[in-house]
Amino acid sequence: MTDTSPTIVNRTLPTRLPNSAYRVREYLTEKEVDRLIEAARKRGRNGARDAAAILLAYRHGLRAQELCALRWAQVDLRNGRLHVNRTKGGIESVHPLHGPELRTLRPLQGSSPYVFVTEAGTPVTTSWFLRMIQRTGKAAKLPFQVHPHMLRHSTGYKLANDGQDTRSLAHYLGHRNLQSTARYTALAPHRELSPNLGDGKGQAAAA
Repeated sequence: MTDTSPTIVNRTLPTRLPNSAYRVREYLTEKEVDRLIEAARKRGRNGARDAAAILLAYRHGLRAQELCALRWAQVDLRNGRLHVNRTKGGIESVHPLHGPELRTLRPLQGSSPYVFVTEAGTPVTTSWFLRMIQRTGKAAKLPFQVHPHMLRHSTGYKLANDGQDTRSLAHYLGHRNLQSTARYTALAPHRELSPNLGDGKGQAAAA
């Protein structure tokens, strides 16, 4: 006769390691972002939209949700201003829009209140942004998998390398806690060479 009495089996979920354990690094260099944008521009009939999304996310340190929710009411093309609404309780701010951004945004204007939309006219989603970034990273032949949040980290490292102090960088990225920003300034290799603002640099790759 088969014993059907219940048995106790100890089961534990595998512990997930930090993201850094699975990825080579958490940011892209400026040249790698340029490669990503160029690859996006050449991919399919929505290349202009995709390239603009990558550029905006990088220049302004946008999270995927912030980018997908971006509305034209936040964009002032005439005066070159972007009102950034932060998620996760972040600090809202107004960023300058420079020439490359203005040139990529103008052709996207349409009847939708959202800046980035699908061919059906609906707002893009964070899952779309993830898939688009991953496919574009492969098209750009980057030697590692790319994910959307790398663009925000790229903004932080770029500005830290340009000499922005922690408080200014925190304000630009919408951080309320300076500890969230310290990771960028601590790892900036040229930090000791330009510790202060005022040298005309640090506008999210404005050149």
